[in-house]
Amino acid sequence: MWVLLMFLIGFIIVLISHWVYRWQNPKCNGNGKLPPGSMGFPLIDEVKKEDTILNETVAVNLVFGLLFATFETTSTALTLAIKFISDHPQVQAELTKEHEDIIKSRQRKDSQITWQEYKSMNFTHMVINEIVRLANIVPGIYRKVIQDVEINGYTIPAGWLVMVVPSVLHVNPDTYDDPLTFNPWRWKELHLGTKTFMGFGGGVRLCVGADFAKVQLAIFIHHLVLNLRWSVVKGGDIVRKPTLTFPNGLHIKISEKNCAVE
Repeated sequence: MWVLLMFLIGFIIVLISHWVYRWQNPKCNGNGKLPPGSMGFPLIDEVKKEDTILNETVAVNLVFGLLFATFETTSTALTLAIKFISDHPQVQAELTKEHEDIIKSRQRKDSQITWQEYKSMNFTHMVINEIVRLANIVPGIYRKVIQDVEINGYTIPAGWLVMVVPSVLHVNPDTYDDPLTFNPWRWKELHLGTKTFMGFGGGVRLCVGADFAKVQLAIFIHHLVLNLRWSVVKGGDIVRKPTLTFPNGLHIKISEKNCAVE
């Protein structure tokens, strides 16, 4: 099994390396330009600069990390969004109203989501915070102690590794009333901070994709509540071992909404 896994990882790295090399060299790619809107354009553009600290190896590692770091986390968060919204009709109704109001306020009903519209999704952001709080997709965050630190009379020596467990913080009853309950409205009073919320880490090593992940979730929820009807037909059980999984999946029945928002 491990041999197969290492082979697949090596194969993917070779493919990424070929992609990076191809777009760096005009001979392999016509004029050497990426297609408009390509995710990799800023990365390759940076590699080509003379004064950059980025090289081909670093670029390959960044793309590889992006693929693997976002695959499980994003898919799990989206699945949890469907489960929590399905289990709480009041949440679904509030979300639907918020996104219908966005459509109604547009001059053109078929236009794409704007940044201003995204920032105006107040209840959606509360739902996203609550999903991330309860998801605890990353079971632990490691940090290396760079100098001796004393906590409650106990000294952690420099050089030791400390594991931060976000789930302990996120279900602390001193911070969150009824912490195991999915309640987006709690975020009307709560404010994000690393002492109360660490869904994306914190400090200088805060997840670089935090804002991107939130935008993904918001756009997903927007289209979900506006364009689709769905119901859970099977599964939905959650197990942590230690990462969050759905042992029997989450099976849903989906249909397109017949009536559009006027």
